[in-house]
Amino acid sequence: MHLETERLRLRTWREGDRDAFASLHADPEVMVDALAPLDRRESDAKLDRYTSSWAEAGYGRWCVETPDGDFLGYVGVMPSPRGHPLGPHAEIGWRLARPAWGHGYATEAARASLDDVFTRCGLAEVLAYTAPDNARSQAVMTRLGLRRDPARDHSLQYGPGIWHGLTWVATSPAAGAPGHGESRTE
Repeated sequence: MHLETERLRLRTWREGDRDAFASLHADPEVMVDALAPLDRRESDAKLDRYTSSWAEAGYGRWCVETPDGDFLGYVGVMPSPRGHPLGPHAEIGWRLARPAWGHGYATEAARASLDDVFTRCGLAEVLAYTAPDNARSQAVMTRLGLRRDPARDHSLQYGPGIWHGLTWVATSPAAGAPGHGESRTE
């Protein structure tokens, strides 16, 4: 399964994606909002969770690439993990390699991913959260038209420390929220 946007291809994961995925998570600048880079074992475990999400929930993080197949990172919606401070919910997230920054790819791919889970999966609401100092992700959330919800800000154990998250909300267009762009599912 995959989605195509004007400039991107979003697809489910392949075993051959592990090296690029690990390289993304090893970059300290890419991982600055996550408190620390991930080692290979942690990165492989994360990719296993992403793959499992597709099998269990029918949606998850997409591998984002150029039409020529160049790996850019990931974007997509995941079910919250058990014990999350906000309880059960769906959450959209993204992480792109540094060369992909500043081109609008995160917004384009996130819009397609939201459209997919709202239409194909029938989700009514998706949360997004980021660190207070992550201005790049906050800008993406703003461009997507997400609504800031301070009542759902939260903290949780993440890697070597406590991570503090600011929360935004995306609502399905069927529930009266603004649209999230167009994409094609194949």
